[in-house]
Amino acid sequence: MTTVSTPGSEPPVAPGSRRPAAAPAPTTSGPGIRRVAIASCMGTTIEFYDFFIYGTAAALVFPTVFFPALGATAGTVAAFATFAVAFIARPVGAMLFGHFGDRIGRKKTLVSTLLLMGVSTLLIGLLPGADTIGVAAPIILVLLRFAQGFAVGGEWAGATLLTAEYAPPGKRGLYAMFPQLGPAIAFALSSGTFLFTGLALGDTNEAFLTYGWRIPFLFSIVLVAIGLYMRLAIEETPVFRAEEAARAAAPTGTAEKRTLPFLDALRYQTKEILLSAGALAIMFAFFYMGTAYLTSYATKTLGFSRPFVLVVGIVSSLVFGAAIVLSALYSDRVGRRRVIMISCGFSVVWALALFPLLDTGSPAAFVIGMIVTLSIFGIAYGPCGALLPEMFHTRYRYTGAGLGYNLAGVLGGAIPPMLAAPLAASYGGIAIGLMLAVLGVLSLVCTRALVETRDRAL
Repeated sequence: MTTVSTPGSEPPVAPGSRRPAAAPAPTTSGPGIRRVAIASCMGTTIEFYDFFIYGTAAALVFPTVFFPALGATAGTVAAFATFAVAFIARPVGAMLFGHFGDRIGRKKTLVSTLLLMGVSTLLIGLLPGADTIGVAAPIILVLLRFAQGFAVGGEWAGATLLTAEYAPPGKRGLYAMFPQLGPAIAFALSSGTFLFTGLALGDTNEAFLTYGWRIPFLFSIVLVAIGLYMRLAIEETPVFRAEEAARAAAPTGTAEKRTLPFLDALRYQTKEILLSAGALAIMFAFFYMGTAYLTSYATKTLGFSRPFVLVVGIVSSLVFGAAIVLSALYSDRVGRRRVIMISCGFSVVWALALFPLLDTGSPAAFVIGMIVTLSIFGIAYGPCGALLPEMFHTRYRYTGAGLGYNLAGVLGGAIPPMLAAPLAASYGGIAIGLMLAVLGVLSLVCTRALVETRDRAL
């Protein structure tokens, strides 16, 4: 039976277990907490840069490079199907890396996720196309995309826990904001690198399709080296160190000794996992529709040039980055739940207006569409970096937060982009809007059912 927390209380404790000793007070000034904040932001930037360049490539070149025999529409569907594979892998990664993050520490686990993502992305950049190795090319692509999703599944929860568990009372939204900025920076980097290589090589010529698209993937290894250096320099969180000490001192046979984080999270907080997944589903849908599908829609359906679409992506990333900052700060004042509900409410209305606006064919309409879509995402994304860590007990916090977040990724990030192309081809863009509106209503209902966590101690 699921135990539900009450407002202002700590997450439930499994029978037979006890609270860990009070954690040392985190450092709220000086180089320590700044280093943690910067390292978390840098780490998620790198992980999501690697993740996003795949989405950009899936929109711009993968149908031609890896699925040339399928034609335009079927090739796009296949490319986005491989894009969706990563979202299926994310909950699996959340379970495995969550286990190690809850047992051996946040820092060590995050080093592993960074290395896995870096190697997978590098290999995608080196992978020959279907013209060279035939059917093996898309098969290997799917496997490497699965590895990317596996790594991201373990990345987000660890990065947010790193800052949330260091944050002083009343400022958890502020500090948990730093890893949340990673996707905004990463989307700008992803769009920028594709823009640069396209302009340098000519984005319609043979050079770009043969090797130009590979440059952003190969460049990621430089970012991984920087991120690895920064992550090795930070300390484990005081909250986890206290939990680790309590576990070491616990008598044999108690819950701290005998259970797995994954089983504890499912046994005692299943409701919180499912509600958080439902609450954040529309956030994922808006983000990946904005960063991946709309890139394809603008170039293939609306006929805009790739450089124009990529520049719009860069501008949009700046705006939704600002939305992340403002909403995270505001959530420290009014609560996480209220801010996320505002985003869900806007999403239902905007989903119905988005594609009629885009189908006017106006470049200005596309700019507005991208900016508003990603800004609505940013309003929800800012607070969720503090919300999910606050919902779960320390012993299985990495696992619980990661599962809720990545199940939302499957529901909102995998399914809508994959269904969007056939829906648009059969019924027009309004069908995509209706699908997103239904998802927005689901997220609004789930968010309404959540308990406010702003005043909860970790």
